Amino acid sequence: MKKLLAGLMLATALVAPGIAEAATVTITANLVRYSGPAAYLAVYLTNPDGSYNSTLWVAGQKTKYYGSLRGWASSASQGGSLSLDGITGASVGSGGTLTVTADLADTLLDAGYKIHVDTAVEHGGEYADDAVIDLTSAPASVAGSGYVDSLSVGN
Repeated sequence: MKKLLAGLMLATALVAPGIAEAATVTITANLVRYSGPAAYLAVYLTNPDGSYNSTLWVAGQKTKYYGSLRGWASSASQGGSLSLDGITGASVGSGGTLTVTADLADTLLDAGYKIHVDTAVEHGGEYADDAVIDLTSAPASVAGSGYVDSLSVGN
C-alpha cells in the first residue's frame, strides 16, 4: 500500500506541473488624445461562448464610476461577488498607455477566449467593448472604437 501511495504521489508530482503551465501575457492599451479627465478602463477575459471569465485589471479607483464600464460591470456582476483586490490602479490620461501583465493558463491561448477593454471618461463617452482581441499565442493588435487607439497582446 505504501509503495502504491508513493507511486501515485510521484506520478502526480511529475504530471501536475504540466497541467498548471501558465503563459505570461502582456496587454497594452494605448489611448487616443482627448480632452477631459483620465479614463477608467476595465480589462477582462471572456470564454469562447462569450460569457464572462475573469477581470484582469481595472484602471480607476473610485468604485462609483465602475458602473460606467457597462460591458464589464454587467458581465462581472453575473458571477456574484466581485473581488478586485490587487487588480486595480490609477486611471489613464489622454494619450496614455495601460500595460497589464497576466499569468494565464496555456490552455486559454488559441482556444477562443477574448480580451475586452471597456472605457469611460467622466462627462465624456462610455464604450463597452472599446477594443476586443482574441487571446492567441502569437502577438496581435487591433484598433479601438472609442478612447482606445490600439490594443495589443503578446507573450
